[in-house]
Amino acid sequence: MGLGNPGERYRTTRHNLGFRVLDELAARWRVERRKLECNALVGVTERAMLSWPQTYMNRSGYSVRCLVERHGFRPQETLIIYDDIALPLGKIRLRGNGGPGGHRGMESVIRNLQTDEIARLRVGILPERELAEADLAEFVLAPFASDETDVAAMIERTAADACESWLDAGLEHTMNRFNG
Repeated sequence: MGLGNPGERYRTTRHNLGFRVLDELAARWRVERRKLECNALVGVTERAMLSWPQTYMNRSGYSVRCLVERHGFRPQETLIIYDDIALPLGKIRLRGNGGPGGHRGMESVIRNLQTDEIARLRVGILPERELAEADLAEFVLAPFASDETDVAAMIERTAADACESWLDAGLEHTMNRFNG
């Protein structure tokens, strides 16, 4: 499940990296987001269910919980993909549990599932320049700068590779391979 904000206005923003990683997987697997279920666009393959919650970032947990409950998934069988301002642009980190780290979308997921035992793939967006807290919302809701687009495209592919590894080889193997 990728976290992001719905609509064309947000499509290319840093805050939509979770959606963009799922878009990469959907393209690889030739999956279309066909139906709206639990207020999320959903695409299903033999390998996985991909979902793009349409609730806006801070309310993502409602869609996640609905899909988990409706399809009988355990939270531990769910991978949440989202942007992280605490990681440098171009870095990813996979974890099997933990707190939200200040990310409101992940906070919503943890609150709604009532557990922090949820795998999450954090995709770094930290800029090289200093960023004042007042600029944070503006920064995450802006598109990548022209000198960042190549790195952003590369990290989307790398994060999609990590998702495939998580499916095929599990959490520990994928952490060892991608958390370098």
